[in-house]
This record gives sequence, C-alpha cells and structure tokens, in this order.
Amino acid sequence: MVFVRSLVLLVKFLFLYSLFSFAFTTCFPQIHPKCHGDESHALLQFKEGFVINNLASDDLLGYPKTSSWNSSTDCCSWDASQLYGRMDANSSLFRLVHLRVLDLSDNDFNYSQIPSKIGELSQLKHLKLSLSFFSGEIPPQVSQLSKLLSLDLGFRATDNLLQLKLSSLKSIIQNSTKLETLYLSSVTISSNLPDTLTNLTSLKALSLYNSELYGEFPVGVFHLPNLEVLDLRSNPNLKGSLPEFQSSSLTKLGLDQTGFSGTLPVSIGKLTSLDTLTIPDCHFFGYIPSSLGNLTQLMQIDLRNNKFRGDPSASLANLTKLSVLDVALNEFTIETFSWLVLLSAANSNIKGEIPSWIMNLTNLVVLNLPFNSLHGKLELDKFLNLKKLVFLDLSFNKLSLYSGKSSSRMTDSLIQDLRLASCNFVEIPTFISDLSDMETLLLSNNNITSLPKWLWKKESLQILDVSNNSLVGEISPSICNLKSLRKLDLSFNNLSGNVPSCLGKFSQYLESLDLKGNKLSGLIPQTYMIGNSLKQIDLSNNNLQGQLPRALVNNRRLEFFDVSYNNINDSFPFWMGELPELKVLSLSNNEFHGDIRCSGNMTCTFSKLHIIDLSHNDFSGSFPTEMIQSWKAMNTSNASQLQYESYLRSKYARQYHMLEKKFYSFTMSNKGLARVYVKLQKFYSLIAIDISSNKISGEIPQVIGELKGLVLLNLSNNHLIGSIPSSLGKLSNLEALDLSVNSLSGKIPQQLAQITFLEFLNVSFNNLTGPIPQNNQFSTFKGDSFEGNQGLCGDQLVKKCIDHAGPSTSDVDDDDDSDSFFELYWTVVLIGYGGGLVAGVALGNSYFLQDSTLHHHVHDGAQYQKRFSNLQ
Repeated sequence: MVFVRSLVLLVKFLFLYSLFSFAFTTCFPQIHPKCHGDESHALLQFKEGFVINNLASDDLLGYPKTSSWNSSTDCCSWDASQLYGRMDANSSLFRLVHLRVLDLSDNDFNYSQIPSKIGELSQLKHLKLSLSFFSGEIPPQVSQLSKLLSLDLGFRATDNLLQLKLSSLKSIIQNSTKLETLYLSSVTISSNLPDTLTNLTSLKALSLYNSELYGEFPVGVFHLPNLEVLDLRSNPNLKGSLPEFQSSSLTKLGLDQTGFSGTLPVSIGKLTSLDTLTIPDCHFFGYIPSSLGNLTQLMQIDLRNNKFRGDPSASLANLTKLSVLDVALNEFTIETFSWLVLLSAANSNIKGEIPSWIMNLTNLVVLNLPFNSLHGKLELDKFLNLKKLVFLDLSFNKLSLYSGKSSSRMTDSLIQDLRLASCNFVEIPTFISDLSDMETLLLSNNNITSLPKWLWKKESLQILDVSNNSLVGEISPSICNLKSLRKLDLSFNNLSGNVPSCLGKFSQYLESLDLKGNKLSGLIPQTYMIGNSLKQIDLSNNNLQGQLPRALVNNRRLEFFDVSYNNINDSFPFWMGELPELKVLSLSNNEFHGDIRCSGNMTCTFSKLHIIDLSHNDFSGSFPTEMIQSWKAMNTSNASQLQYESYLRSKYARQYHMLEKKFYSFTMSNKGLARVYVKLQKFYSLIAIDISSNKISGEIPQVIGELKGLVLLNLSNNHLIGSIPSSLGKLSNLEALDLSVNSLSGKIPQQLAQITFLEFLNVSFNNLTGPIPQNNQFSTFKGDSFEGNQGLCGDQLVKKCIDHAGPSTSDVDDDDDSDSFFELYWTVVLIGYGGGLVAGVALGNSYFLQDSTLHHHVHDGAQYQKRFSNLQ
C-alpha cells in the first residue's frame, strides 16, 4: 500500500511539474535557462491569493510545497502545492499566456467557480481541475481551449459539485477535436449525449460516471478507433445496447447501474484487449456467449443483477488472468477457477450453506459474501486451507460461526481484515487472538457482552467496530495500547463510567472516535495530541457533563463533532471556529447557554460549516447575524447539493465500496415523526441550520437569504419578532422551513411560494396576518402549518379570505403520496409535540434517537465491492 501511494504521488508530482513548462519559455537549459521574471512574479502572486494548507489535499502524503516558491530561485525548480481558497478572474495565473499544462487537482478552492478567464489560456494542452472543490457551472469559455489533449474536471462518487450545460459540452466537442482523454466523472450534465461525440477520433479515455445522463447513448462511440477506456457507470437513465464489435483497443468497459439492455453480442469476443468488464445492475438478458472465453486478458468481470440464463462457467474457464469475479454464486459453478484472487458475491440473494468447493480456491485473497441468506453452522478453521486469504467478510447472513478443533493453527493465517457482523456471537471468538497481523475487525450487530484482555495486545489493529452489541461496564484504559488505531466504534452498547482520558492522545493515527448511544458519564477527554488525525468525534446520546475542553482546537483535521443529548453546561464554543475543516457541529439537547456569537474581538468564521444544530438548549440574545454571514460554505447553491436525494431514491443506496469511505446519516422530525435518512456521503450534500427551542430574540435578518445552499432551516420555538424576511424566497434549495412558536408578525411573503422544492412548512403559533399565498406548492400544506395565527386567512383554514380566488387549479401531488425528500428511506419514531423540526447528524451506518423513554437504533451495514477502482 505504501508503494502504491508513493507511486501515485510520484506520478502526480511529475504531472504537476509540467505546470511550469511554457511555450517559448521552457525550463530546458538548451532553450532557456530560467523562466521569465514576469512568470515568476505571476506565480508568486498566485500563491499569495491562497492559504497554503496541507489539509486541503486528500493525499495522505500531501505536504505544503510552496516553501520552495521565492523570488530568489528559478520558478522552474519550484515544487507543486496544496491550496485552499478561492480563485477569481483577477488571478495572476491568467497572465501565464504560454501555459501548456495546468494541474490544480487535489486542492480545496472552497466551492468557488472556475473563472471564465481560463479560456484565455489558449496554449493549454492539459487541464486538470479534478478533486479541487470547484462548484457551479463550468464556464463555456473552456470550449475555447482548442489545443486541449486532456480535460479532467471529475470529482468523487455521488459528489456532483460542477454542472456542464449541453451547449458547452457540444462546443468542447466541436472545438477541442484533438482530445485524447475526457474525464467528467460526477459532473452533472443532465441531458442526452450529442452524436458529435463520435467525431473525437483521437479519444482514448471517456469517463462520464454519475453525470445524470439520459436518453440513448451514441452507439458510434464504441467504434472510436483509439478508445481504450469507457466509463458510463451510475447513469440509471442512460439507455443503450452493445453493438456488433470489430477489433478494438478497448481495455476497460464500465456500464454499472445504467439502463443498458439487450443481449451480449457474440462479437464481444473480438475485444481481445479487454481486461475489465463490469455490467452489474443493468437490464441485460439471454445466454452469455461462449466467445467471452476469447477475452484472455480479462482480469475483472462483474455480471451481477442482470437476467442472464445458463451457467457461463465453461466460457470463463480459460480466462487464467481472471482474478476478480463478482457474481451470484447460485448461477455459477466455479470450483475449477483455482486462480481466482477475489471472489465477491455480496448482496446476491445466495441461499443455503457456503459451497464446500470455495475451500479449494487456494489462491483467494479476498472472499466477500455479506448480505445473503447463507445459513448453517460453520467451523472457522475450514478457512485454514485458504492460506493466502487476507480479507474475509461473512457479515449479515444467517450463519452460526464457531471455532473448530484446529483453530490453534490460525497462527499460520494471513487474515488481516475480518468482518463478521451479525453472526450470532456472544463473545469475541478466541481464534482471533492468534491472527498476528490483524488490521480490521468488524463485529457489529452481535450479542457480545465484553472485550477480552488479549484484544489490547493487537498493536497492528487499525479499525475496531464492536457497535450494536451488548457491551457492559467501563471502557478499559488498556484500549489506548492500540497505537495504530484509525477508527474506534463502540456505539450503541451499554457502556458506563468515564471516557478514558487517554482517548484524545494515545494515537496520532486515530481519525474516528464513535462512542454514541451508551451510558457514559463524567467529562469529555481534556487532552488532545497536537498534530493528531481526528476527523470525527461522536459522543452523542450519553450522560456526559461539564464543559467542552478548549484543547479540542488541537484537532486541526476535525470535520464532525457531535455531543448532542448529553448534559454539557457551557457557553457557545466560538473558539471552535478556528478549526479549519469543521463541517458539522451538533450541540443539541444539552445545557448550553448565553449568546451565540464571538467573544470580544475574536473571529470565529466556521468557514466550512455545512450543518449546525444548536436546538434544545438555553441560548439567548439576538439572532447571530454576524456569525451567519461568515458561514461561506452555505452560500453555494447548485443542484448537485441535492444529489443525495436521487441517490437515496435509487436502488443502489445500500451499496458502497470500502469501509474507509465516510457515510453519514441524519434524522429529522416532521409533523411529530422522526425520519432517518441514510448514506449521506459528504457534508455538503446537506446544508442545515437548526436553532430551535432556545430563547433567541430579535428579528430574522434579511441576510439569511444569502445562504443559498440551505436545505433545512429551523428557528422554531424561540422569541423571534418582526416579519418573515422576503429574502427567504431566494433559498431555492430549501426543503424544510419551520418558524413556528415565535412572535412573528405581518404577512407571509409571496416570495416563499417561489421555493419549488419546499416540502415542509410550519409557521403556526405566531401573529401572522393576511392571506396565505396560494399556488401549487402552498396548496399542498395542511391547516396545521398555519394554525395559531388569528389574523391569517386562506383555504387551509376555517377563516377564508374575502374575495379570495382560491388555490391554483394546476395538478399537484398529494402530500401523503409525494416522492419528496421527506419520503425517502425513512424510519419513523414517535416524538413529543413542540420539538419542531429537529435535525441531527451522525457519522457511520447507525443512528440513535433518545428522549426520556425511547431508544432506537438502525444499522445499515457495510458492503465491500472492488469495481473499477482505477477509474474513480
């Protein structure tokens, strides 16, 4: 793994180094010994426009490189950098008119837009802005870069921040005719693809992963003479079929989760260079042609969840390079595939006992069989025959596992990653003590009551998950012997006592600490190692007391902090605004008090904050206007912020690849019901403010309308006065607005009727007057959204308006049948009236909601899939 990361870093460095290769002013000695002074000056100005931050890069080996950038040295010798900030049209970068290669990938441009002046860099041949947190519309001026050979604007799976208009895509295709690579992964295109795409005859790689494409895919793209990589995955509305192939240079074909259908043509056997074929979750049918056996270079194949018939095993038997096979075992007979390295049949509805022939696949490194209906008793020592096995996942089946007679021979095992969630354990199997190189141990959703002492000797352990069990007693301080630990999850147990004070300082590698849903008491750990790696701390739903320790500011990588549902007695932690990566702050249901504002002359910008939940405390004072103005990350408005909505609707919502990816869930209450939304992958997928059930006074400022990314705004149950600001009508992404139980007056602004996504509105129990706006959206809200306002009138209330024409006659969906944000994948929990609309957020695959009598947890377990990882 270290070698791979080093190789990736080396490649990135070599590519970034070419940033400083200029036409006519190159850095080669035989042409020109130094770059021009104006170029050096322009780069230094470019540097000054950003915060140089090694946290801005996702690369584990990233480091600030601009120390080499100074006026006394040749800029040809300067290293590349990791940047944080915003790039505007006045950037000195655009003075580098001879620039040929521009790679700003893997930085953090804080959701700023790509400047249109990038189109003035007319000599560019390579433009790479991937993974750099640009957002908004890709400027059409990119199409002016007619000399481009490669264009990479991609981002992570499901994280669509950029949009590309069809007109701009057509212009890029028309003008940049020499393109060899075009990567638009997770760029929202939301259209069909133009047939002119087939004119890019030099194209070698095309990635349109998760681009919201629809319509018929241009079949001619398959016949592009130089095409090697075609990635169309995760476009469920994209239709198409495989053509009759001729000889082709295609090496990788990914159609996962698309609308492709039909049969596999016999001519697929002519793709003799193909090494990766993944077509799961499509609509293919018929028999798999025997010509598939001609694809002797195939190393990875995934055919799951189609309607194929027959047993293709004979066709695949000669594919001796095949190392990754992802299928449903019920349809295959693969006991002769002794060369297989990875066998995955997760979530494939497999029934019966584990086939005995699996134990003959002696080259297996990865065996992945979770989320099936496998049953029966299974001796774990049967896996001793698989001497190369490193990864084993049997989670969420109906198996009863136990150690066999030869379990002592497990000392010879190479298993490093063991996942046995929901396997009916009442104690941690003792054979695990003999696995000397254990790195990952997942035992969630069993009935384990205690953790054995030998577990604290597993110095190589990096991930320990014993959540959703029956653990009792205190957390042993010996847990801090696990110096390599990156993730610790003991959530949803019955643990009591104090949180060990060493948990904040025992490991520089710890990224995630999850102890929510226990009975822990006492203080939050007071000491945190400077330079630590903590990104997530979840101590919610316990009985913790005292104040928040100021030492939390040492956690410079902290993204997620949740201490909701405790007994914390403190003032607003304005000093946490110093944490440069903090995106989620949940302090709800505690005893916080005082004003929500900065102290003295200190600044507390919370520049990356996306979710803040301060509900059900004792905060007072006026509305925190100045602080809200500093929440810059909430200003971004684009359709991709609601990408998670379509993701939740899709049948793939329960699928994800590796445990190391972060997934979030959150709960909301609506009309007295708490609903749980799962698999929120990244913080910017939800932008929410909940300050309900406090004692906040004064007026709601107009400036709140500038937070254009808001999806949830809850200010209910406070002491707010004045009118509802009309600027709320600018919150185009808003889905839930609760202003109930205040002292607001005046009319409901007509501008609110313009919020097309608004699915929940509550302005009840105020002093509002006048008619309720009537249009398609408002006519779906029931009378209880407006009750308790004696001066209001409208069709929803007993009090009708004089000369009121009534609601629009346009067709509207009934609220109860809506396919809205609030109807997606939810779990209902009855809660008390008066809580308003409450937003809570939790990292992981579980949630815990607590009042005085109710505990509830839900687990949505992990699924390992290694599919097309080299294209992500």
